[in-house]
Amino acid sequence: MRLQDKKIAILVAKDVEDLEYYVPMMRLQEEGAQILTAALDLKPVHGKNGLEITPDTKIESLHAEDLFALILPGGWAPDKLRRHSAVKDLVRDMDSKGKPIGIICHAGLIAISAGIMKGRRATGSLGIKDDILNAGGTWVDEAAFREGNLIWGRVVADIPDFCRELVQALTERIHESVPAAEK
Repeated sequence: MRLQDKKIAILVAKDVEDLEYYVPMMRLQEEGAQILTAALDLKPVHGKNGLEITPDTKIESLHAEDLFALILPGGWAPDKLRRHSAVKDLVRDMDSKGKPIGIICHAGLIAISAGIMKGRRATGSLGIKDDILNAGGTWVDEAAFREGNLIWGRVVADIPDFCRELVQALTERIHESVPAAEK
């Protein structure tokens, strides 16, 4: 369990892409991560495909210094979430601290609204390609890859690639942060 007790938040809202929430969440739990599902309020939300998700906490109560990583699933939720300053502030703070942020499909909209795209490579649903370019990013048509602390996934079909890249990036971060004497 390579991510034992690492606190990772996943942001959700109505119409989140169910698979982009559940599959990475389960994969990270399999590695021992402590998952916090965060939403704008504590009411259950329904994903695009009708699955119910019950938040553990409100997004406004999250702090970058308490989190190991942040995951932003796609669907229609990112367009709703990016309108809230607590979401944008958290993403900017995580990014400024160099903490890992997993971004898949339409979740790039949150990164764009948080102002962290300029000069970076990114992917996601083809529907946000122009948004990425207009925000100063470089569009890359790949299933999954890393750009610094950002871990990108393209679409639902690429979830296995996204999860592999995500787990690899997070486990490498653990090894980078462990002092040499403790390795």
